[in-house]
Amino acid sequence: MKAKELDRVFDAGKDITKHLDLSKARRVNQTPRRVNVDFPSWMVNSLDKEASRLGVTRQSIIKVWISERLKEQTA
Repeated sequence: MKAKELDRVFDAGKDITKHLDLSKARRVNQTPRRVNVDFPSWMVNSLDKEASRLGVTRQSIIKVWISERLKEQTA
């Protein structure tokens, strides 16, 4: 299928996944990078308490909250 035809099918709201080789798919700008951040003890305790309440890891809650804040800033 040529690109123009794929665009037409996509723009029509139809499923195009059967035309894609998902084994080679990648998410742009999604490569993880390690960042070290120091938090005061009270903050780590609060993060752990909230993470436990939600049943997720501390790292997950930090990622979600930072992501939400960055989306707010760009909106």
